[in-house]
Amino acid sequence: MGTKISDVMTERPRAVEPQTSVREAARLMEVDDVGSLPLVEDGARLVGVVTDRDIAIRVVAHGLDPETTGVGDVASRELVTLTPDDDLDEALTLMASAQVRRLPIVVRDDELVGMVSQADIARTAKEKHVGEVVEAISRAPRGPRVSGGDLNEESREPDEASYRRDDEPLPERTKE
Repeated sequence: MGTKISDVMTERPRAVEPQTSVREAARLMEVDDVGSLPLVEDGARLVGVVTDRDIAIRVVAHGLDPETTGVGDVASRELVTLTPDDDLDEALTLMASAQVRRLPIVVRDDELVGMVSQADIARTAKEKHVGEVVEAISRAPRGPRVSGGDLNEESREPDEASYRRDDEPLPERTKE
């Protein structure tokens, strides 16, 4: 039997509630040197994760006010989780298939008890296997991403397509 998640996870991770401002969440990320914060309700029930990417894409790029925007409005709600008893190899496989760098660890009724990251795994797993997983997680989409001039408020309203998961393809843009 391999290493369990409980052996490598960060216990009692810092978490935020939906009404926490984006500015405060970003400050906490800086202080704790992390790229994501779990979003909890009722003290410990995991309901989402807010990442530095969520802040950049869903707040900054759309010109929202980080002081008045709550993390509950921009957090990712489709979660991939594991339990402390799951095997480390399972975490590696799940991270690669979901292309995520961090996984919340939960017990009964989605109670948050920890987080496991690429770095946690890299410190304990076999070097070759971790390298393959990091490569799979970080694999960039194919093809160029060419920007066509400045986008302004009138020409680009936020829509559902702008709130996509990392593994969803970007919508095709047509020339006007």
